[in-house]
Amino acid sequence: MLTLTDAQLSLFNLRFNLCCSKSLSKQTTMTEAAIRNKPGMASVKDMPLLQDGPPPGGFAPVRYARRIPSKGPSAVAIFLAAFGTFSWGMYQVGKGNKIRRAIKEEKYAARRAILPMLQAEEDERFVKEWKKYLEEEARIMKDVPGWKVGESVYHSGRWMPPATGEMRPEVW
Repeated sequence: MLTLTDAQLSLFNLRFNLCCSKSLSKQTTMTEAAIRNKPGMASVKDMPLLQDGPPPGGFAPVRYARRIPSKGPSAVAIFLAAFGTFSWGMYQVGKGNKIRRAIKEEKYAARRAILPMLQAEEDERFVKEWKKYLEEEARIMKDVPGWKVGESVYHSGRWMPPATGEMRPEVW
């Protein structure tokens, strides 16, 4: 690393100034005295006061307010579009509800129409199973004195239809 002493640095500055002064003698140097057209000034304190000020006519106005251009639809237009979309959607929901209600009613009407036939088939199956059940009960309980086949063991006085699941062991 190169370090220069104060004496070396001042010698360098002197040589540089001598070298450059020959080439600058032909040009005018832009010193404070030359800028203010006051040649021969000894000190800056001798210079007249020069204060910066506005240009003639003043500065251009400074735009400090935010002036954002309005882009897109207004709030009223957005509200009306949203309201229209919502209304159209509710209309479509209403139409769908009517169609769904009609399909549901048709399904229930078909079930009501076919119910007597299904009940008759179930009653026929129940009677066949009940006869088999009574025959099986008579066979099993033939040795029990006083046993009445088909009589309920509960004496509540109310008739209850037998549970059909008891006679369908294949479903268990």
